[in-house]
Amino acid sequence: MSVSRFRRLCAPAMGLALLVAVMAAPGSAWSQEDADIPRSHMALAQQAIELSGAGTGFDDILPLVAEQTKGLFIRSNPALTSEIEDVTDTVAFEFAKKRADLDITIQGVWARRFSEAELAEIITFYKSPVGSKLAALSPEMLALSVGAAKQWSDELSVTLVTRVREEMQKRGHQL
Repeated sequence: MSVSRFRRLCAPAMGLALLVAVMAAPGSAWSQEDADIPRSHMALAQQAIELSGAGTGFDDILPLVAEQTKGLFIRSNPALTSEIEDVTDTVAFEFAKKRADLDITIQGVWARRFSEAELAEIITFYKSPVGSKLAALSPEMLALSVGAAKQWSDELSVTLVTRVREEMQKRGHQL
């Protein structure tokens, strides 16, 4: 499976999971706490996020959720397909105006966890050749790592089931 196909298949779930995680993080869910963080600190956080590629994929959340919403309603009311698409697009457009709220929330997440000095170091690192390479390769490395973990898990599951079955048979039980 190619990385781009993997991203397309996983993006809705990962995007939603990331959004939920950001919103559920202590002190980060659309709170007023971000107003207490100096603008310079938030700006450094945004720069670190951009350079690291940590925000990659967030722009895809709304279009993917909108498509899922259309599919949900169209499956139950296919005769209303055109109207469902129009209404969903209109409502989604209203939410697009709130996209900046997510950026501010994510900036706050970073700013509350890293000092301005630490963010400056992170920025310096991601501006370096190895940092740039890490940012560029992170999506591919994540996809390959998830694939490797899944393969290992699948192999482990088969082996574990086989071994437990063998041990239970030794004890006179059939599973």
